[in-house]
Amino acid sequence: MTDLSTRRPPVGAEEFAERVLQSALGLVDLVSIHLGDRLGWYRALADAGEGGLEPADLAARTGTHERYAREWLEQQAVSGILAVVSEDSTGRRYVVPDAVREVLVDRDSLLFSAPVARMFAASLAQLPALVEAYRNGGGVSWAQLGDDARESQADINRPWFEQRLAPALAAVPDLHERLTRPGARILDVACGLGWSTLALARAYPQAALVGVDIDAPSIDRARGNARDAGLGERVDFRAGDASTLEESGFDVAFVFEAVHDLPHPQSVLAAIRDALSPDGILVVMDEAVADGFTPEGDELERLMYGYSLLVCLPDSLSTPDSVGTGTVMRRAVLERYAAEAGFSAVEVLPIEDFAAFRFYALRP
Repeated sequence: MTDLSTRRPPVGAEEFAERVLQSALGLVDLVSIHLGDRLGWYRALADAGEGGLEPADLAARTGTHERYAREWLEQQAVSGILAVVSEDSTGRRYVVPDAVREVLVDRDSLLFSAPVARMFAASLAQLPALVEAYRNGGGVSWAQLGDDARESQADINRPWFEQRLAPALAAVPDLHERLTRPGARILDVACGLGWSTLALARAYPQAALVGVDIDAPSIDRARGNARDAGLGERVDFRAGDASTLEESGFDVAFVFEAVHDLPHPQSVLAAIRDALSPDGILVVMDEAVADGFTPEGDELERLMYGYSLLVCLPDSLSTPDSVGTGTVMRRAVLERYAAEAGFSAVEVLPIEDFAAFRFYALRP
């Protein structure tokens, strides 16, 4: 049994009330960031440059309501997100500091974080359904969370896939050798909007790729992204349940940040195993949480429990008889799923500093 004697000591009521207040302020910031992101306000301010914008200018450029724009701009300045560059008889002008622009506007930055607000906004919109699920069982599906959730996960991972995935895989010799074989066949399960699949296609131009996802709207977007990238002829995106895969002979398969979401992971992993060639490898990328629970969990653990409470666990439990893994999938849980699916070995790949993820290789 885990020794809980080292848990954080209790704090006084006043100190805990202060923590609740700070949490409320953080929630306000997160929701206001979502508003600025979705309404195009950060982008318009960034495009305006050092001269900044007044509320009327911001509203006119974005087709939004001036009174709301003024209140939002003031809140953002008071919260230390935007800066006021001038104030005269015509009004105040606001700018996006460079650091904020990179985090909230630059979709190519590895620090791009606006999608975090987008994901939690999608879950907060479903709070009544979440309360009902917590009370009586069931869940809130990915389809219910909608485009905000789809785009959030895709946009937060896209820079990492496009900039870091190829060098990360190239640093694992036996994996890279399989991927570079002429005519290599690559399977990407739970591919979402397809950014991981397209990054693989660019990195391995001699390979043929299949991307599969059970969410049909995501596959529609993935096909459009492939066409825009000029990769539509090499990448085959399919909507369907990966547990019913009928093809075989894939040299490498990938599941990026999705095993913990699967309601029936053993059946999906078993289907992938059957689809691999005899010397094929399944690569699983999932959250780099600690190997075991402890009350002294770090900020990553706290964040992943947040995703689990509001997004991943309710989505998984929206399917009958789900195993209900949750976002905080410990290494031993994946190893158990892999063994039950018929894999003989699971190893952690030497890929580090890839956002908040850990890479595993599962071998038949």
